Amino acid sequence: MVHPAIEPFVRAVRERPPAHPATQTMAQRRSETKILAEALRGNEIAVAEIVDFVLPLEHAEIVARLYVPETDERCALLVYFHGGGFVVGDLDTHDGVCRRLANDTGMRLVAIDYRLAPEFPFPSAIDDAVGVVRYLASHLGNFADAKAKLVLIGDSAGATLAAVAANVTRKDELPIAAQALLYPTIGPELVTQSAHDFGNGFLLETDHLRFDYEQYLGAWSDHSDPRVNLLMNTDLVGVPPAIVVVAQFDPLRDEGVSYAGLLEHFGVPVEVLEAEGMVHGFVRLGGVVPEALAILDDVAQHLHDFVARSNA
Repeated sequence: MVHPAIEPFVRAVRERPPAHPATQTMAQRRSETKILAEALRGNEIAVAEIVDFVLPLEHAEIVARLYVPETDERCALLVYFHGGGFVVGDLDTHDGVCRRLANDTGMRLVAIDYRLAPEFPFPSAIDDAVGVVRYLASHLGNFADAKAKLVLIGDSAGATLAAVAANVTRKDELPIAAQALLYPTIGPELVTQSAHDFGNGFLLETDHLRFDYEQYLGAWSDHSDPRVNLLMNTDLVGVPPAIVVVAQFDPLRDEGVSYAGLLEHFGVPVEVLEAEGMVHGFVRLGGVVPEALAILDDVAQHLHDFVARSNA
């Protein structure tokens, strides 16, 4: 059963289905995403400091935002990639989630405003994510303790970017202690049982996500590329330990579980956390549904454990 606090959102979607993205301009969609994010924000979570800055990567300048938690343990630096189907979302739409994560973990957090499709199609966002991770790893002392660990984290499409960055950089000997993937989107096929059962009327519409993948991939047609479909990876030995969060009523639930199984197959330590009664994108509802954020406490504890093990 969908959590009672989530049910009104699900009912609203069923009574008034969202417009198909093909009927809107991207500017309209991005504006609506920001308006919705503000409506769901709730009371602002206080952090010690917030600083916007630019990361001067070789291929592009990427805007980022540093969150310093009220209790600054400085043991790790979280690198956060927001969700939004690779086409919408920015630093402001996920500001509340980033504030909560920084304070829950006691770790500084850098949120990344990577380039969006269709203006910047695949692999632009991947290039940004990988470039950001490498840059932060080589400049850790500018953002946290010079001996701190990195933790890559993202939600939905952002979780895909975090996972790909972790995979691509695994032989770089970067100080990455863990990756946390919140209800990741694994690939464009969407053929699992959960996609069939919950692909309509549970906030994330699978036909909308397919459309967004078309915008994201552009002319790229190779769906067997492991950067496009994480399940196509044939070697994941040595990638950082992972936390995979899935939601019970998410069409992407089975994909996340399958990817966790693939990581385990290659000997990667994995913790799967299922949010019972929740739907895709539930952490962004935390401003009005506090129960939706309860699982972040578990995520924070697991991250601390992974960081501690990496320092042992």
